[in-house]
Amino acid sequence: MLCLAGREAFAHLFTPGDRKVMSVKRNLPRLNGFDINRRHFLKQSALAAGGLALGKYLISPPAMAADITTFKATHGTGLCNCPFFLVKERGLAKNVALDFVTTPTNADIASLFGAGLVDVTVVPYTNFITLFAQGAPIKIVAGSGVQGCVIVSQQGIDSAEKLRGKTLGTFQADTLEMLPYDYLKKAGMSFADVKVRYFGTSPELAQAFINGNIDAMCHIEPYATQAFNARPGAIRLSDGVDIYGKNYSDCVLAVRSSVLAENREAVKELIKGMMIGQHQEEADRASAVKDTVGKYFKTSYEATLDAAAKQPAMIDQRQNQDFILQRANNLKELRYIQKVPGAEIFDWSLLNEVIKENPNLYASLELKSA
Repeated sequence: MLCLAGREAFAHLFTPGDRKVMSVKRNLPRLNGFDINRRHFLKQSALAAGGLALGKYLISPPAMAADITTFKATHGTGLCNCPFFLVKERGLAKNVALDFVTTPTNADIASLFGAGLVDVTVVPYTNFITLFAQGAPIKIVAGSGVQGCVIVSQQGIDSAEKLRGKTLGTFQADTLEMLPYDYLKKAGMSFADVKVRYFGTSPELAQAFINGNIDAMCHIEPYATQAFNARPGAIRLSDGVDIYGKNYSDCVLAVRSSVLAENREAVKELIKGMMIGQHQEEADRASAVKDTVGKYFKTSYEATLDAAAKQPAMIDQRQNQDFILQRANNLKELRYIQKVPGAEIFDWSLLNEVIKENPNLYASLELKSA
């Protein structure tokens, strides 16, 4: 399994300061029969990035209707995925269908994309970088969602200094690991000053905070709002805007390079469909939430609607290229990658063409780079 895409993939615990497993008894997830650890994480990253030798014999090509291109796809759980979900639920991409692959674990979702067994994914940019660094032939072709990463703490913990020695819950190799890393760094601290605990699923992390089992967490919307509202006295330490500025990147649309070569026009239709989804979400958030909550967001309608504007869609994230590459330095410091990649991880050409071919649609979008 490749523990990279999707913020649910990691449930083992360790303290980054000394890289030792925490002595907390938990039922750890198993990946193809193996418990997860950092060495296994990196090994499986390389395997999945290079592709599974038998992959083409294990999964048959998707059935195609006449003139319809079907992309097998994986996705995460945060609101940054909303335009992707709307494309599927509302049929927004002309002659393109999304086949969301159901897998037994979130880690297997990552394996499928890394091994080339699915075509497209919406994924935190950090997960993408880690996968790219292992040699996966993939590209970022557009954005999906911005902001929405939130550090929430228990009552009385109202500063970075008061996090010292406390337990912080998050997900591994994720944008939700980058924000607390940068938040502490800004305060002259590091992960060595806190006890970092990695979780397996979004509901699990939210529930741990609600139950008071951890002192703080960095979570995605709508789960951050759900937990904040459910825990009396909870404090929002950071929503990322104070660290990064407005409209910082969270999730991106990533595509296999082979798919770009073989189905360029279909990928462009997908990007256009996500732009339509963004416009519809901006025009009527309540309707967008109604069509996606429950099936995709495992929170209440009220909590999801409350959180919707905190992590808006933004398909044109060309302005965030440097921001994304800068975070790669964090991944290197945390030993997820050995070499920081450059602009080669992006292919904005399809997005540029979609914008040029659809000026009225692009003009209707509230959030965009131009």
